[in-house]
Amino acid sequence: MNWDQIKGNWTQIKGKAQQQWGELTNDDLDIIEGKREELVGRIQERYGIAKEEAEKQVDDFTKKCE
Repeated sequence: MNWDQIKGNWTQIKGKAQQQWGELTNDDLDIIEGKREELVGRIQERYGIAKEEAEKQVDDFTKKCE
């Protein structure tokens, strides 16, 4: 699944995102609205990790959504 598909199905996929990143709140997920860069930024903020690591986690998440 590519990111455009994830964005289009964000309502269904955000539950999986919350399972993956439990520190993200429902409000975070609503604000993200399927935007990849917003998700990366929120993960960085909540977990205190580097952007590269957050992007790697998002890439792994994208592969798991297939």
